Amino acid sequence: MAHSFTQEYFQIPVVTRAYTTACILTTAAVQLDVITPFQLYFNPDLIIRRYQIWRLITSFLFFGSVGFSFVFNIIFLYRYCRMLEEGCFRGRTADFVFMFLFGGIVMTLFGLFANVFFLGQAFIIMLVYVWSKRHPLIRMNFFGLLNFQAPFLPWVLMGFSLLLGNSIVVDLLGISVGHMYYFLEDVFPNQLGGRRLLMTPELLRAMFDKPEDPDYRPLHEEQQGEDLLQDEEPQE
Repeated sequence: MAHSFTQEYFQIPVVTRAYTTACILTTAAVQLDVITPFQLYFNPDLIIRRYQIWRLITSFLFFGSVGFSFVFNIIFLYRYCRMLEEGCFRGRTADFVFMFLFGGIVMTLFGLFANVFFLGQAFIIMLVYVWSKRHPLIRMNFFGLLNFQAPFLPWVLMGFSLLLGNSIVVDLLGISVGHMYYFLEDVFPNQLGGRRLLMTPELLRAMFDKPEDPDYRPLHEEQQGEDLLQDEEPQE
């Protein structure tokens, strides 16, 4: 059983595996009182004046204590990060890492002006936004109550946050950064006079773009079980 779990774990694409694992381990460390959220949150003053550089990363790794919100975020992170990585970014790991860097840097810059302590949820919304824009015909079903097409998913999630009494600033931040990436990568280069402005550095290509594993199995070929949100067949 342990061998089977290990085999399944290492079949998860590398970026999704690394990010999801880091988020789970960070939350576990907080639950075990190894670290506290006060050591993780985004604080420009502590980053600049006390050189606590790790906050630039840890602010993306913590979604709160274990509970409904944490499970919800981890499910969406794993699901949409993996579908992006093994879908439109399959064989383009360097480009996927570059998207992570772009999103992280822009969110950090916006975080200087917004009162946001943790950026992980905004990052998930960015991933969801990019996936939804690249799959506009897929029909979604949210908790079995609401049917809509994929591009509305980020807005549905924002509405869900609003119903739970949470601030929608984080959702708007994720949607804004996701739209920036989508526009610069998918829209502007295809316009008259447009060109690609986001160029993946060759260093990242040398580090991450390698031949695919022949035993690699995409998520859509596996049994996924019960999902909070299910995809339906695209409309003709």
